[in-house]
Amino acid sequence: MASKKDMRRADLIVPYAEPASSSSEGDMASTMASTLPMAAIFTRNKVAVVFAVQSWLAESAEQKRTSTTPGYFSVGMAFMSLLVGYMPLLLPPPPAQAGTGSSTEAPPAVPSS
Repeated sequence: MASKKDMRRADLIVPYAEPASSSSEGDMASTMASTLPMAAIFTRNKVAVVFAVQSWLAESAEQKRTSTTPGYFSVGMAFMSLLVGYMPLLLPPPPAQAGTGSSTEAPPAVPSS
Protein backbone atom coordinates (compact mmCIF):
# COMPACT_ATOMS: atom_id res chain seq x y z
CA MET A 1 0.00 0.00 0.00
CA ALA A 2 3.01 2.28 0.28
CA SER A 3 3.08 2.73 -3.50
CA LYS A 4 -0.46 4.21 -3.45
CA LYS A 5 0.66 7.16 -1.33
CA ASP A 6 -0.38 10.65 -2.54
CA MET A 7 2.68 12.11 -4.25
CA ARG A 8 1.28 15.64 -4.70
CA ARG A 9 3.11 18.44 -2.94
CA ALA A 10 1.01 21.12 -1.27
CA ASP A 11 3.55 23.84 -2.08
CA LEU A 12 3.14 23.21 -5.86
CA ILE A 13 -0.66 23.46 -5.98
CA VAL A 14 -1.86 26.40 -8.05
CA PRO A 15 -5.41 27.56 -7.35
CA TYR A 16 -7.81 27.80 -10.31
CA ALA A 17 -8.28 31.28 -11.69
CA GLU A 18 -11.07 31.85 -14.21
CA PRO A 19 -9.63 33.20 -17.46
CA ALA A 20 -10.55 36.72 -18.46
CA SER A 21 -13.30 36.94 -21.03
CA SER A 22 -12.01 37.46 -24.52
CA SER A 23 -13.08 40.42 -26.62
CA SER A 24 -14.19 38.08 -29.43
CA GLU A 25 -17.66 37.65 -27.93
CA GLY A 26 -19.01 40.54 -29.97
CA ASP A 27 -17.36 39.48 -33.21
CA MET A 28 -20.40 37.56 -34.39
CA ALA A 29 -22.73 40.41 -33.50
CA SER A 30 -20.58 42.94 -35.33
CA THR A 31 -20.31 40.63 -38.32
CA MET A 32 -24.07 40.23 -38.49
CA ALA A 33 -24.61 43.96 -38.01
CA SER A 34 -22.35 44.73 -40.96
CA THR A 35 -23.57 41.99 -43.33
CA LEU A 36 -27.32 42.18 -42.70
CA PRO A 37 -27.64 45.63 -44.34
CA MET A 38 -26.16 44.15 -47.52
CA ALA A 39 -28.73 41.36 -47.42
CA ALA A 40 -31.49 43.88 -46.69
CA ILE A 41 -30.78 45.63 -49.99
CA PHE A 42 -31.85 42.51 -51.85
CA THR A 43 -34.58 41.22 -49.55
CA ARG A 44 -36.04 44.56 -48.44
CA ASN A 45 -36.44 43.39 -44.87
CA LYS A 46 -36.23 45.52 -41.77
CA VAL A 47 -34.41 42.92 -39.66
CA ALA A 48 -31.09 44.58 -40.44
CA VAL A 49 -32.18 47.82 -38.80
CA VAL A 50 -33.51 46.05 -35.71
CA PHE A 51 -30.36 43.95 -35.37
CA ALA A 52 -28.08 46.97 -35.86
CA VAL A 53 -29.90 48.98 -33.20
CA GLN A 54 -29.83 46.00 -30.84
CA SER A 55 -26.10 45.44 -31.27
CA TRP A 56 -25.44 49.17 -30.87
CA LEU A 57 -27.36 49.28 -27.57
CA ALA A 58 -25.68 46.08 -26.31
CA GLU A 59 -22.18 47.34 -27.04
CA SER A 60 -19.87 47.02 -24.04
CA ALA A 61 -17.18 49.49 -23.07
CA GLU A 62 -14.52 47.02 -24.22
CA GLN A 63 -16.18 46.67 -27.63
CA LYS A 64 -16.46 50.45 -27.96
CA ARG A 65 -12.77 50.80 -27.23
CA THR A 66 -11.52 48.04 -29.56
CA SER A 67 -14.09 48.27 -32.36
CA THR A 68 -13.00 49.69 -35.70
CA THR A 69 -16.50 50.88 -36.59
CA PRO A 70 -18.83 52.50 -34.08
CA GLY A 71 -22.30 51.10 -33.45
CA TYR A 72 -24.13 54.07 -34.92
CA PHE A 73 -22.31 53.47 -38.20
CA SER A 74 -23.94 50.04 -38.48
CA VAL A 75 -27.35 51.58 -37.77
CA GLY A 76 -26.73 54.19 -40.48
CA MET A 77 -25.72 51.52 -42.98
CA ALA A 78 -28.87 49.54 -42.17
CA PHE A 79 -31.08 52.59 -42.79
CA MET A 80 -29.23 53.35 -46.01
CA SER A 81 -29.75 49.78 -47.21
CA LEU A 82 -33.48 50.07 -46.61
CA LEU A 83 -33.55 53.40 -48.42
CA VAL A 84 -31.76 51.90 -51.42
CA GLY A 85 -34.01 48.84 -51.35
CA TYR A 86 -37.23 50.87 -51.36
CA MET A 87 -36.01 53.65 -53.66
CA PRO A 88 -37.79 52.28 -56.78
CA LEU A 89 -41.08 52.56 -54.86
CA LEU A 90 -40.44 56.16 -53.85
CA LEU A 91 -38.76 57.33 -57.06
CA PRO A 92 -39.93 55.11 -59.92
CA PRO A 93 -37.60 54.89 -62.92
CA PRO A 94 -38.65 56.83 -66.03
CA PRO A 95 -40.69 54.84 -68.55
CA ALA A 96 -38.77 53.36 -71.47
CA GLN A 97 -39.29 55.04 -74.84
CA ALA A 98 -40.89 53.02 -77.62
CA GLY A 99 -38.43 51.42 -79.98
CA THR A 100 -35.49 51.56 -77.66
CA GLY A 101 -34.48 48.34 -76.03
CA SER A 102 -32.57 47.68 -72.91
CA SER A 103 -29.50 46.78 -74.97
CA THR A 104 -29.58 43.31 -73.48
CA GLU A 105 -31.66 41.62 -76.15
CA ALA A 106 -30.35 39.77 -79.16
CA PRO A 107 -29.48 41.83 -82.25
CA PRO A 108 -32.05 41.94 -85.07
CA ALA A 109 -31.85 39.41 -87.84
CA VAL A 110 -29.75 40.30 -90.85
CA PRO A 111 -31.83 40.36 -94.06
CA SER A 112 -30.70 37.93 -96.74
CA SER A 113 -29.30 39.48 -99.92
